[in-house]
Amino acid sequence: MKIDKVPTPAYVVDEQALEKNLEILQEVKDAAGCRILLAQKCFSMFAEYPLISKYLDGATASGLYEARLGHEEMRGENHVFSPAYRPEEIEEIASICDHVIFNSFAQLRRFGARVREIQQQRGVRQGIGLRINPECSTQEHGIYDPCAPGSRLGVTAEAFARAVAGEPELFEQLDGLHFHTLCEQDSDALAETFRAVEERFGRWLEADSVHWLNMGGGHHITRKDYDRQLLIDLVKSVKDKYAVEVYLEPGEAVALNAGYLVAEVMDIVENHGVKTLILDASAACHMPDVLEMPYRPPLKEAGEAGEKAYTYRLSSCTCLAGDIIGDYSFDREIMPGDRLYFEDMAIYSMVKNNTFNGMALPAIWKMDKAGVCTLVKQFGYEDFKGRLS
Repeated sequence: MKIDKVPTPAYVVDEQALEKNLEILQEVKDAAGCRILLAQKCFSMFAEYPLISKYLDGATASGLYEARLGHEEMRGENHVFSPAYRPEEIEEIASICDHVIFNSFAQLRRFGARVREIQQQRGVRQGIGLRINPECSTQEHGIYDPCAPGSRLGVTAEAFARAVAGEPELFEQLDGLHFHTLCEQDSDALAETFRAVEERFGRWLEADSVHWLNMGGGHHITRKDYDRQLLIDLVKSVKDKYAVEVYLEPGEAVALNAGYLVAEVMDIVENHGVKTLILDASAACHMPDVLEMPYRPPLKEAGEAGEKAYTYRLSSCTCLAGDIIGDYSFDREIMPGDRLYFEDMAIYSMVKNNTFNGMALPAIWKMDKAGVCTLVKQFGYEDFKGRLS
């Protein structure tokens, strides 16, 4: 069926747009000579992993469950980073991950030798890394800034030097370094960050024992105005200067502008001159970034409040008074039964949704190049109940 006929609420992934993003990423990795992994924390629709694996080198995870998903469903390399690993999980992680990246020397000291032993039994070499903190903030959103003072993410240069001076063998355990500081940013922010990495960690990056550098995610590579040539030139220069393999871990760039959340208008209420559309989709439940970031999702054929003839506030059926998606305007009057199409809804939606208030999880569909939609998965009461006890 076509997208205007799918039952709502529904996530619909546009495979043509997804593949266009993947083609761009492959062009970048081929030109730069780097490796690019899917950051599953952003987009974990494993029904599309066979397509993604044709273009990218593998997947990266934030813990055991994502690591298992990448191992089971994605061909290629399987990497993991977590601020801390559970002792009862570390052996399974080492048995399915090619790179295990630690967040502290304490975690490396505790688990590094065992991870090395298991990886060597699998024939995996150079698989142990440490996340560093270059202390270089390039963004305005404090909630997404791993370089903010007091951050728990990554080892600062001062702490790195102190640990290595006391226990030189700790550095000898490392095969690579990792940093992740960006969020929806251009390559100029990466270039600025790497200057800080060189300044603070260059002497260790030059060591023969360091074989790879992972530059994390947050790179908006597939955005129209992104400076891809600057990224390519930077990666090539790093490879030439330090003789390391370079990894990038974009999430948003993989599925940017490649999906919709389709919703239906159920009712219209008015209070103090504000007309609110009550939808069967929710910001709190189905697109949490709207409230967390905050973020105003693009809406097909709609404008800013007051830009077009009819302005409405968009909300949902939950009891949360602040479950507001935003104020939008339309060329025509909106009526109950009308459909709305929120855009750029493939990313940070399915991976973050919830069933607060017993709200139904949107079904997941994929749309082919001809515009034909196929149901991938549908959810019901048992999915709601199964998360409770």
